Amino acid sequence: MAEDKEEKGANFSDYFDFHEPLKKVPSHRALAMFRGRDLRLLRLSLAVLNEEKTEDISAQYCEGKIIQYFKIVNEERPADAWLLETVALAWRSKIRPHLDAQLLTGVRDTAEHEAIQVFASNLHDLLLAAPAGQRATLGLDPGIRTGVKVAVVDNTGKLVDTATIYPHQPKRQWQASIDKLAELARQHKVELVSIGNGTASRETDKLVADLMKQHPDLALSRLVISEAGASVYSASKLAAEEFPDVDVSIRGAVSIARRLQDPLAELVKIEPKSIGVGQYQHDVNKTHLARSLEAVVEDCVNAVGVDVNTASISLLKHVSGLNAGLARNIVAFRDEHGSFLNSDTLKEIPRLGQKSFEQAAGFLRIVNGDNPLDASAVHPEAYPVVERILAKTNKPIKSLIGNSTFLRDLNPEDYTDDNFGVPTVTDILRELEKPGRDPRPEFKTPTFKEGVEKLEDLEADMILEGVITNVANFGAFVDIGVHHDGLVHISALSNSYIKDPREVVKTGDVVKVKVLEIDLKRGRVALSMCLEDKKRERPAGNKRDASRKRPQKRGKKPASRRNNTAGNAPMPPGFGGIMAEAFANARKN
Repeated sequence: MAEDKEEKGANFSDYFDFHEPLKKVPSHRALAMFRGRDLRLLRLSLAVLNEEKTEDISAQYCEGKIIQYFKIVNEERPADAWLLETVALAWRSKIRPHLDAQLLTGVRDTAEHEAIQVFASNLHDLLLAAPAGQRATLGLDPGIRTGVKVAVVDNTGKLVDTATIYPHQPKRQWQASIDKLAELARQHKVELVSIGNGTASRETDKLVADLMKQHPDLALSRLVISEAGASVYSASKLAAEEFPDVDVSIRGAVSIARRLQDPLAELVKIEPKSIGVGQYQHDVNKTHLARSLEAVVEDCVNAVGVDVNTASISLLKHVSGLNAGLARNIVAFRDEHGSFLNSDTLKEIPRLGQKSFEQAAGFLRIVNGDNPLDASAVHPEAYPVVERILAKTNKPIKSLIGNSTFLRDLNPEDYTDDNFGVPTVTDILRELEKPGRDPRPEFKTPTFKEGVEKLEDLEADMILEGVITNVANFGAFVDIGVHHDGLVHISALSNSYIKDPREVVKTGDVVKVKVLEIDLKRGRVALSMCLEDKKRERPAGNKRDASRKRPQKRGKKPASRRNNTAGNAPMPPGFGGIMAEAFANARKN
C-alpha cells in the first residue's frame, strides 16, 4: 500500500497486504488492483513461489534455474564467481523485469477481454429489455433544488408537453406538484409514469404514489428506471437536432419516458459505454470495447426489426446494410413523400442500391402497408414462396398469417425450388405463424417497499423486491430503491452451485432479495436471492470457482507446488542474443 494513501483508498482496502496465485486471479479482481495501482493507491509486485533470499546464488530458485540451464558449476575457477554474479545481475535487472511486465500484461489483456464480454452481455440484455409499448408516458427526471423535470410523450414517442415542478426542498410544493401531474396525465391520457433513478428518485416515486392514490381514475402505472446516459443524450448534438427549442434538462426527461416505451429505440441514441452496465469499463481498451458494443447494438436491432415509418436515424443506421448516410436518406424520403406503403418503395430511396436493399429489407418492417408480408421478417426475395403456398392452399394472405394450426400441417418440401430449400421454407412458415414477433420478454414492473428509501431504512433479513441493474462475474447488482444498488454475490444467487451469474439472472430482471448486511460507511448493501437458509448444493467433483474465493492475506504461506531440481528446461522467453553469448563464452574459459 502506498504511503499516506490508506484513508483515501478505502475502496481498495480488500487489497491491502494481500496476495493470490497469479493464475487464479479473476478478471474483476485483477482490474480492481490495476486501477488501484494507476491511482497510486496500491503497489503491485509478483513474488516467485519457493523463492528464498540467501547469499548462495545457486540455492535461489530462479537464479538456480538459469544456472542449471547453462550448466554452470562453481569449481573455484576465476570466472565462476563472475558467472554467478552475472546470473544474479541478469535475473534482477533484465529477466525478472521482463517477465513481470509480460505476465502482468497477459493478466490485464485477459481481464480486459472478460470485462468487455461482461459489458457486451449486459448491454444485450438491457437493449432487449421488455418494452412497455405504445402507451402515452410521463417522464420525470428527479431533482431537489432544481425541481423535477417533466416531459409527456404520446403513444408514438412524440413530445407533447413539458413542465417543471418543485415538490421537494426548499419550495416543498407537494400538493401543487400532484395537481400539475394530474392535469398533464388527464389532458394527454397518460398511462405510464417513468421515473429516473437519480437523486430524489424515491421521494419523487412517493409523490407519484400519492398522485395515484388521490386520482385512481387516471389508472396510472409507475416505474423507476435507470437514467444512465440520459444526461449524455440531453447534451448531445443528436438531442439538439431533435429538440432544438427544448431545454437541455427537459431532454433528459424525454429520454427517461421513451426508454420505458421502447428501451432499444431510445438507448441506441446514447454511446453504449455511457449506459453504465459494464465491469470496470473505464479500465479497458476503448477501441476494443467500442467495436464489441457496436456489434451488440447491431445484433439487437436486427433481432427485433425496425418499423421504417417511425424509426429514427439512430435506430436505422444500425440495421444491417445501412449506415448513417442511408438512414438520413430514408428519414428525408419519408418526411417528403409520407409513410412507406410497401417494400418496393424503399428502392426509390437515393443511394440505397440493390445490395444494401437485399441486406436491409429483411429487418425493415412496414406496418399497415399494402402487403401484410412487409410487416413480417420474410424477405421480399422470398415472397414467391408465400405466393406458391397461397396458390396451392387457395387461401388469402390475411387468413394464412397467424393461422398456426394450418401452417404447421403444411409440408415444407412441397414449396421448395432451386433457390429456397427446406430450411428456408421452414423458417418462412414459422415466421408466418407469428409475423413480426418481438423476441423481447413481457413487460413487468418491480414494487419497491414503502418506507424503505435510504440505506438507514434497511434491516438485516428484510425481504425486498428490486430490479437487476448490472451483472458482473462476481455477482449481480440490484436496485432496491435506496439510491445504492445492493450486491448479490455469485454464491448467494442460487441454492445450487453456478459458475456464471448469467445462468440465473440478467439485466432488467425483477427479483426478490433478502438483506444480509448494510455497510453505511462505505454505502454498500449485501443481498441474497436465497430467501430461505438452505445449504447450497454443489455437484460432486466440481471445484470451487476461483472468483468466489476470498483473497489470501500475507502471512499464509502457500503450499509448495514445485521443487528446485529441474533438468534442461526450454530457453526462457527473452533469453538469447548478447546475454546468452556472454554466458556461453564464459563457460568455455
